[in-house]
Amino acid sequence: MLPKTADIVIIGGGCMGAATAHYLAARGAGKVLLLEREKFLAMGSTGRNAGGVRYQFSTEVNVRLSQFSLAVIARFEELFGISAAYRPIGYLFLLTTPHAVTAFQANVAMQNRLGVTDARYLTPSEIAALAPRVNLEGVLGGTFCPRDGLADPNSVTQGFAKSARAHGAQIETETTVTGIKTAGGRIVAVVTDRGEVATHTVVNCAGPWAAQIGALAGIAIPIAPVRRQFFTTDALPQIPHDHPMTIEFATTLYFHPEGAGLLVGMSNADETPGDTYAIDEEFHLTTLERALYRLPLIENARVASQTAGLYEVTPDAEPILAQARALPGFYIAAGFSGHGFQHAPATGKVMSELILDGKATTIDIAMLDLERFAEGRLIQEGNVV
Repeated sequence: MLPKTADIVIIGGGCMGAATAHYLAARGAGKVLLLEREKFLAMGSTGRNAGGVRYQFSTEVNVRLSQFSLAVIARFEELFGISAAYRPIGYLFLLTTPHAVTAFQANVAMQNRLGVTDARYLTPSEIAALAPRVNLEGVLGGTFCPRDGLADPNSVTQGFAKSARAHGAQIETETTVTGIKTAGGRIVAVVTDRGEVATHTVVNCAGPWAAQIGALAGIAIPIAPVRRQFFTTDALPQIPHDHPMTIEFATTLYFHPEGAGLLVGMSNADETPGDTYAIDEEFHLTTLERALYRLPLIENARVASQTAGLYEVTPDAEPILAQARALPGFYIAAGFSGHGFQHAPATGKVMSELILDGKATTIDIAMLDLERFAEGRLIQEGNVV
């Protein structure tokens, strides 16, 4: 039954909402209520992503979010009783322009300085030794971190949700938020298709739909849903199970082992915002063509499945982790631009601090405020694929 009141209402039952519910409930934040419109948790972007986790970013705040999050993901079964299926196969970035080489060498230096000491720059011959089946034509160098890799978004979401419930949080699925009531410049209630919940605190974890939730509260949030799609192949025995996640940075082509085959994807630079999950067959062929160039042995496999999901894109490819200044009590944890799942643990932690203590102390997220866009303080994460 939907409660009449809650101390905190979290909107969105993906990995961000579940993580935030866990960290709030574990700190005794009062009556925590998580609302999800689908029948099950993790049915939106969380359940439709490639599961990548990495330390290799171009901004310090993202590296720090990764450091906290991957430490949790690596110990997830110990902490939450559910394995996150963490596979540290490494991320291998292929760089084909002098500018990219310079930028990624600077990224590695920053990552090393922050404590990611195993991130390193590779020469073409070193890349060939690491990934001998990849066509390295035009590759000038690359970067690699062996602790980057893969994990299971659904397991992480369910683990956080299970813990949140154990600490007293209430999770309601099949509940659509239709309005947010305010009075005197404050939130007073969340309206749903199952009734109204009186509250003074809302956490918007709605991912690609965060702007719609913001609009219900009169808050403009510059997050747009953008389709991204990938496909899997049937068995490719020539690819070892521990082959690194390989990314051609210039085109955003990526591939990694998935089951007995491969998962292959690429970002469409011409994709326009929208929340469709339909497969763009023309772009699928473009992706396949590029994949055949970089990994010719893909011609020996068949396409087994195709999936489309949604990135939640901000103008600087950095998330919004903040309280909206214009509406006290309205918090946002969204806009991760394709790297959200892996930062869910850190997001839940810092949002709990922001809400309960007034400031995040585990990681400095002050620069990830909503107002940076209007005030021209964009950060620009450059390492997004």
